[in-house]
Amino acid sequence: MLDGIFTGLGTALMPFNIMMVVVGCFAGTFIGMLPGLGPISAVALMIPITYGLDPASGIILMAGVYYGAVFGGSTSSILINAPGCASTVVTSFDGYPLAQKGQAGKALALAAYCSFTGGTVGAIILLFAAPALAKVSLSFQSGDYFALMVLGLTAVAAFSGKGQVIKAMIMTVFGLMIATVGADAMTGAPRFTFGSVDLLDGVSFLLLAMATFALTEVVMSVMKRQHLEEDPEIDMAALGSMKLNKEEVKEIAPTVARSSVFGFIIGVLPGAGATIASFLAYGMERNFASAKEKLKFGKGALRGLAAPETANNAASTGSFVPLLTLGIPGSGTTAIMLGALIAAGVQPGPRLFVDNPDVFWSVIISMYFGNLVLLILNLPLIPYISRLLAIPRPILIPLILFFSVTGVYLVSFNTFDIQMMVFITAIAIFLKLLEFPMAPMLLGYILGGIMEQNLSRSLVMSDGSLSFIWERPLTLSIIVIAVILLFLPLISKLFAAKGQKGMEQAINEGEGG
Repeated sequence: MLDGIFTGLGTALMPFNIMMVVVGCFAGTFIGMLPGLGPISAVALMIPITYGLDPASGIILMAGVYYGAVFGGSTSSILINAPGCASTVVTSFDGYPLAQKGQAGKALALAAYCSFTGGTVGAIILLFAAPALAKVSLSFQSGDYFALMVLGLTAVAAFSGKGQVIKAMIMTVFGLMIATVGADAMTGAPRFTFGSVDLLDGVSFLLLAMATFALTEVVMSVMKRQHLEEDPEIDMAALGSMKLNKEEVKEIAPTVARSSVFGFIIGVLPGAGATIASFLAYGMERNFASAKEKLKFGKGALRGLAAPETANNAASTGSFVPLLTLGIPGSGTTAIMLGALIAAGVQPGPRLFVDNPDVFWSVIISMYFGNLVLLILNLPLIPYISRLLAIPRPILIPLILFFSVTGVYLVSFNTFDIQMMVFITAIAIFLKLLEFPMAPMLLGYILGGIMEQNLSRSLVMSDGSLSFIWERPLTLSIIVIAVILLFLPLISKLFAAKGQKGMEQAINEGEGG
């Protein structure tokens, strides 16, 4: 192992490969900032460039673009509520409210620090534990994935405000329903397509996210007539300090530590990816928060921003475990990388770190340098990036519309997606006026597809019986935890009510005595 690490270190520190890291990080950050494009588009654009490169240099470049795009995607989420990529949708839940409070500088700096920490911790774990983690990811079966997605759905309360749990559950079911649109994964039979060929592939997550956040925010702001008049030029001092005080660092430190490890573990699981990691980390962090702190989530909570930003970068690093050690892409982006590696004559899999140690170890080691480069590149640019908020609203709103529509169109080159986005935006506005939260719908949509596929596989393997739930201890354990988490708020309320009743009774007895 040490020989491989030294081989990778020598390859990663070659001047040309260091340049590839810098170029990849810069290009990925810039593309990630554009709403709708994201890491898949960014990595796909790099494929023609990698054809003439050494395999190690090519994958280092694409890896830099990948985590650079995830790193940069938070910018548009924080500043204009238009997620740069799917994995930064959750960033907008608390990042955008912070920017509206005049703390855009602090939000962007916090995102940069958390992204760096998550990516670095992930790279360190990957360096020492990649082969062992590959065995762990292989041990997960369809039933375990189904149970894990059920556990994820119990986090729905984390995405609802006070007194909105029922509404959040309704929106989660709505998201699960949207996930069933399109061809069935097992049989290929069309479902809820209404005879439209355009719906056979289902509804794109990017389309759904842009419609429910970016476009809805724009239309709502126009409807409220709060931004129709041209805003006065914003002073940069009003954007807030980029510094975090000791209390804030102390507050987010446990969150960053938890989310780094949790995000990496989710990233290791094939098919999970950074988007699911960010949603689950946000839900987990809110569940850990006290009753008073929970009220801050969705309104500019630092922990609410730190959790998804740390988790999505850690998961991006973790997704290289199944890619490099098993030859299984952990996400859409790593699927493109898999194709690029095979085209270059490198076969990812169990023998990669034996047959091509320079590729295997240099990619892992370059990740640490890449995260350092991203931090160095982005922190000095924050005051200039924040100037986006100084653009007058009558100019900024058409720009958001343009980037949102263009971003969705560039994914499929299909005008039907734009029509669908307008339709979903109209529904989202109606629901938002009725104070229905949008985030649970996205949670249901993301987890719904994976949950259904794995449930179908599990039922096929168990001859249509639900016995797969209790046959494997891991599956049963996850389901039990999900049930406990689901009923925990109700149990807590019952105990609190009982304690309050006992206290009142004791007071009455004392007064009577």
